[in-house]
Amino acid sequence: MVIAAEHVYHMDFLQAIVIGLVQGLTELFPVSSLGHTVLVPAWIGGSWATLVRQESTAESPYLAFVVGLHLATAVVLLAFYSREWVRLVVAFVRSLVRRRISTHEERLAWLIVIATVPVGALGVAFEHQFRVLFAKPLAAAIFLVANGGILFLGEWFHRHPRPRHVTVPERAAAGGGAARPTAARATSGVQRVRDDRIVPMDEAAERELAGIGLPTAAIVGALQALALLAGISREGVTMVGGLFRGLNRENAMRFAFMLSTPVILAAGALKVPDLLGPLGNGVRGQVVAGSLAAVATSLFAVFFLARYFKTRTLYPFAVYSVLFGTASAIRFGLF
Repeated sequence: MVIAAEHVYHMDFLQAIVIGLVQGLTELFPVSSLGHTVLVPAWIGGSWATLVRQESTAESPYLAFVVGLHLATAVVLLAFYSREWVRLVVAFVRSLVRRRISTHEERLAWLIVIATVPVGALGVAFEHQFRVLFAKPLAAAIFLVANGGILFLGEWFHRHPRPRHVTVPERAAAGGGAARPTAARATSGVQRVRDDRIVPMDEAAERELAGIGLPTAAIVGALQALALLAGISREGVTMVGGLFRGLNRENAMRFAFMLSTPVILAAGALKVPDLLGPLGNGVRGQVVAGSLAAVATSLFAVFFLARYFKTRTLYPFAVYSVLFGTASAIRFGLF
């Protein structure tokens, strides 16, 4: 334990590693990493709870530490989808040079850009205020219950889809004609054949994601802003947005991870100056230790979920969110 002159408690290495393990796992699982980095220390109590109380202050070393861990998760996602990111960056530059969008890769690259702009703008404008205001145990518990409700709704809708009209551009993006009424049907056979392998992104998946349309990309991107509320999962709301649009769970997960990568990377990068400045005094070593722990659990999470969503549903994560959120709300004073 280290107490700075200004009476700010700086975490020890055990706390940094535990919180890093929690953050890396829950950042990619649809259960809210920010909510868990508030609730888990609050449940433990003592000096751990002191970290959470400091997170609600205007200048918080713990908040800088937590957001700094995002860089570790972003690195894992970049590595997992490295080939896809190289192709998409090349496609994006190519479309700029040609001044037109011709391929599904170019279309998907622009969809990611458009989906990232809303949450990026909102994050820059309100990220600090929202985290200071809502990074409290009771608020995180309530929003975690709401997160469970969102996941339940998305899974229910996925199981009871409404027929929708598929436009000609969508069919073209999906690489099909009249015999392929939806991109999801067009790719289902491919995915069944590859259920025994983890494929970060194949061409069929890229075509399906490229066919979701600009308005949907903008809406799903804006939904990520809900993750500014501790307890709401960025991956969860993005996956639900993809399910509402007709993606299967596996491709909804891929879309969520692809959209999350630049947002998580930017959020972590914005905290680097804080960690290099006075707020980083006493926690820089802990950031390194916590980041290594976050890398380990992020690697587990990305490989686990890539296989899990081939055949499984969001319901277990929804149940967990509701139960843990309700227990936390009771523990921290709602009833």
